[in-house]
Formats: sequence, structure tokens, C-alpha cells
Amino acid sequence: MGKPAQEKLSVARPLPPPRSLAHALIARLTADITSGKIRPGGRLPTEQELIAATGVSRTVVREAVAALRADGLVITRQGAGAFVPENARRPFRVDFDRLSSLHEVLAVMELRTGIEVEAAGLAADRASPAQLRKIVDGLALIDAALKRGQDAIDQDFALHCSIADATGNPQFRRLLEHLGRFIIPRQTIPGGPGLPRRIYGETFQKEHRDIVHAIQNGAVAPARAAMRRHLLNSRKRYRAFAAKLDRA
Repeated sequence: MGKPAQEKLSVARPLPPPRSLAHALIARLTADITSGKIRPGGRLPTEQELIAATGVSRTVVREAVAALRADGLVITRQGAGAFVPENARRPFRVDFDRLSSLHEVLAVMELRTGIEVEAAGLAADRASPAQLRKIVDGLALIDAALKRGQDAIDQDFALHCSIADATGNPQFRRLLEHLGRFIIPRQTIPGGPGLPRRIYGETFQKEHRDIVHAIQNGAVAPARAAMRRHLLNSRKRYRAFAAKLDRA
């Protein structure tokens, strides 16, 4: 009997135009590893095989393999190539960038709610005077950016990070940094959820003030409630905007 036909790997076809070629190759290889197409102990296709199959450059292939190695999905052996270790497992990853859909934005906003509500409560309970000053200053920086007619995306992200810092638990900040500035929905959906910039800015900034004031007062339950209200209201605004786009 002949050898059974081998299932064709996902990487054995040209990649589509970027969102990011390295990102796309990482996703393909990750799928082949986690689905078992490339089994533990198995070797990844060589650089030349990946270049020929996908049409990408050597730089893209090396960037993808380096990312898989950092995630623990492959190990490299000098002169032998990249192999899937016996304990390989899919890492936690949130793929989120400027080309993410509005529905992907809403999914990340749901994830943020559970994390940042608790962060606000811990900040109210634990924040040092210096951390409180940084939070208050962050609120003022958003006001200043809005007055200049800007979207205040960087300042908004900085405020949420300063609240995360005030928990005293560095994991909160690390998660926000993992998600990046794209946790601020208007970074991905410019102009706010179909509202004039000034009106939208006034709306979310009022919600920010409620959060900051509760944290300043050491009011744990109100801080949690204010953060939950802010994030739920934001989700409602963008969900309504998504429904409007779906009907268009």
C-alpha cells in the first residue's frame, strides 16, 4: 500500500495582500500547528519552501518564525530548521489593528469591561497621592486635546493606563499595553460613533470625570460603577453605529 495522502498545509498557497504579510503568515502557521497539521516534533517548511509557497520575502518568513518562537510554538535548531515542541499550545492573542471591523472593536470592548471595572475599584482603594495626581493630570490633558480640536486618542489611552497603574498590580497595565491604543474605539473608527467630534468628546469626557472623581474620593463601588457605565455606554454607542452601517 502507498503512503496515505498528506493533508495540505494552510501555508501552501500564496498569501493575500497585507493587512500585514508577517501577521498573515503567523496566523497561517499558528493554525497549522494548533490544528495538528504540523504535529509536535514536526518541522516547519524551510525558509525557501515558505517563500516559494506564499510569495513573501525572506524577511517576512524570519519575522513570522521569530514571533512563533517567542510564543513558544516553535523552537529552532541550528542548521536543522524550526520544529514544533511537544508542549506547543496556542498563546493568548488579541489581533486588533486599524483594519479590524467594528464588530471586532465591540468584542475587545467587552473584554475590557471586565478588566477595567475592577481596575477602577482597585485604583480607588489603593492609589497613592502621586498616582492620583497623574490620573487628574491625564484628565486635564484630554480636555486640552479636545479644545485643540483633536481626537485625544493618546491622552485617553494614557488616562486608562494611569488608572491601571494605580491598582498597584502591573498586570493590568501590561494587558492594556498588549491591546495597545486600539482599545480606544475612535482610533479604529475615526470621528466617533457617527457623532460630531465636539459632542462625542464632551460625552466621553463627562464619563471620564465621573470615574476620576470617584477614584479621588476613594469610593470603590462608585469608581467601578462609573467605569462600567463609561464602557457600557461606549459599547452602546458603537453597537448602534454598527447596526446603522449594517443597514446601509
